[in-house]
Amino acid sequence: MPTYQVDPWTALGDPTRKAIFERLVDRPHAVVELARELPVSRPAVSQHLRVLKDAGLVIDRPAGTRRIYQVDPDGLAALRADLERFWGKGLNRLQGGRRGIS
Repeated sequence: MPTYQVDPWTALGDPTRKAIFERLVDRPHAVVELARELPVSRPAVSQHLRVLKDAGLVIDRPAGTRRIYQVDPDGLAALRADLERFWGKGLNRLQGGRRGIS
């Protein structure tokens, strides 16, 4: 089955996916654990995890009959790099605008 690259920021735009991602930042979880903590079914959690995985934000590993999901450090680093780039550009623009005001 082919996977499709999903924009990580778009993936995190969904409140349920964001809640799942936030839980995975704290520690790895199995689907059943996430479903217990959220008001969605196990199949829905699995679908949200698929989107997060396609966006490069989570990875999984087998553990017996279950899969354990955790945040992908490379995906998290990419989000941080985006934020730092946006932050730097924004600060430069703000500082340039202030110079013209004085």
